[in-house]
Amino acid sequence: MSKLNILFVCGAGLGSSFACQMAAEDVLNKLGVDANLDHDTISSAVSRNAEIIITGENFKSQFNNFSIDEDVTSIVYLKNIVSTDEIEEKLSPVLKEKGII
Repeated sequence: MSKLNILFVCGAGLGSSFACQMAAEDVLNKLGVDANLDHDTISSAVSRNAEIIITGENFKSQFNNFSIDEDVTSIVYLKNIVSTDEIEEKLSPVLKEKGII
């Protein structure tokens, strides 16, 4: 089985998405999940073939405008993108649903 692809998304694809990625690394390590992690802009996110997209709640309306196959890609929306507690709380059910944990 290939590694899970998780994409962290923000407006510019640099600052907050990378900060979220670093926080999520701690959670994934704790859960024993080995995944490919990357970060990008919201406009590039849909073409990146990620199984999970993690982003701030403030981008929800923009993602609603995209055509995303929810059978393939799950989107996790966070209030606090650097909260390891919130990341674990919202990401764990998605990982369970995908059979990762």
